[in-house]
Amino acid sequence: MPRAPRATAESGFYHVILRGNGKQIIFEDDADRRAFLELLAKRAGDAGIHVLAWCLMENHVHLVLEDPTQALSEMMQRLSGDYAQRFNRKSGRVGHVFENRFKSCPIENETYLLQAVRYVHDNPENAGICPAAEYPWSSYHEYVGLAEIADTRLVLDMLGGAEGFVAYGQPGQRRAYRFDRRARVPEDEMGVVARLALGELPAHEVKALPKAERDQRLLDLRDVGLSVKQIERLTGIGTCTISRVTNKLRRTRTDRAE
Repeated sequence: MPRAPRATAESGFYHVILRGNGKQIIFEDDADRRAFLELLAKRAGDAGIHVLAWCLMENHVHLVLEDPTQALSEMMQRLSGDYAQRFNRKSGRVGHVFENRFKSCPIENETYLLQAVRYVHDNPENAGICPAAEYPWSSYHEYVGLAEIADTRLVLDMLGGAEGFVAYGQPGQRRAYRFDRRARVPEDEMGVVARLALGELPAHEVKALPKAERDQRLLDLRDVGLSVKQIERLTGIGTCTISRVTNKLRRTRTDRAE
């Protein structure tokens, strides 16, 4: 079955994820990370693509890119191919290093662009590693210091400089964000997605909240794309209650908007 064509952003902005094949580790040490960043800077520069944000995790990479000339696919193929050859040569491995196809999601407005940049930088914290400001392998430090790989000008202009960038990343300012709202949330990612909606509140504590607050939290969980069944597993609240409450709140929200 042929693959669906990649969605194109009229804005030219994309949130891109490049994963290790079978979730394998793609960075064994800091030398690997530095090599990937050097290749990223070179291949993006050659293609006329601007890197707005980046984060290197153990088995995947997050990027926010501006692609004004529709060179994204070719650039990512060259980047992943170059790095895979180096990685296999160094480690003595053979075969695919990355999944066959990188994932990309179009970013069509300023709000979503800012949320995507923040989400990329928040990946280490969401994974339980450390706060974004303490993680050495993301572009966060470029936004508060010297930009080397990331083109930070657009985002910093939108947020009023480095202080505004830091303030925008504070927990109280965060809004729910998910990579692709059109796709079903994978089972192994539903906990991370729930934290984006609930913040510091553990999902299993939603059930004990006062009714009005509980109902709003359930709606928040559905709004980030979790299914009713996934919310049931996370909160312990029955599917009938979740469906009834969230459908009612969505109808109320629609009525108010009209």
